[in-house]
Amino acid sequence: MSTTVATIDTTRPGIPFSRLVNVELRKMFNTRSGRWYTFSIMLLCVVVVAFCGAFFEPRDFAYGDAIGIVGGVLGFFLPVIPILLVTSEWGQRTGLVTFTLEPRRPRVVVSKLVAAIMVSLATIIVAAVIALVAVWFFSTVRGFDAQYDIEFALMRNFVLTNALAVVIGFAFAMLIMNTPAAIVAYFFYALVLPIAFGAVSAAVDGFEDIVPWFDFNWAQGPLFTGDYLPDGKEWAQLATSGTIWLILPVVLGTWRLLRSEVK
Repeated sequence: MSTTVATIDTTRPGIPFSRLVNVELRKMFNTRSGRWYTFSIMLLCVVVVAFCGAFFEPRDFAYGDAIGIVGGVLGFFLPVIPILLVTSEWGQRTGLVTFTLEPRRPRVVVSKLVAAIMVSLATIIVAAVIALVAVWFFSTVRGFDAQYDIEFALMRNFVLTNALAVVIGFAFAMLIMNTPAAIVAYFFYALVLPIAFGAVSAAVDGFEDIVPWFDFNWAQGPLFTGDYLPDGKEWAQLATSGTIWLILPVVLGTWRLLRSEVK
């Protein structure tokens, strides 16, 4: 009995990449989980910045402070967007349709990453507008002078840290390919590990100097200060820890995707 091996005809033009990205964007908002989760992030930004605007001292609620507040919210919850987008192919069993229509799997992977970054950047922009409106509103209601000036370095690092968080979420999704497991793994990385490493650093002399070389959260510390870019050593720490938590998961996840049988 002979078997037939499926091959990809690379001589025919594939689906336009822009169409693939558009399809991934539609997938993100056609599901209730993706649509309501993105809306919930915006709502949470409004609630948190409103609470801070109502109770903080006026000198602690300039636009730069409001950006830091919404940035903290986004840093924890924004990476779940690419996790939902990537893992939905397996959780909802749509992968067979996706990879039948476009058998060139690397193009699908890249289109998912581009779509996730586009939505994330749009979310970051909306969050920045929410912070701006909050400063105007509470300065008017509470009668203090609004401070809209913000350092370029702070805004740059605000965008950079959230973009890195989104790619981290994408990396976990590619490696695990299961929605609950990927979300749990991400929050373990984002919440549990920093606390554990902080406790060990307080108890063990010299451990604090080693942590940035393998903890990506710790290595991003200079970016959260908002006033400068990392120096040479700090860039090396970002590259080393980023390889562990970002590059390797993407590479291994892509390798797994290219070799796995989609059902």
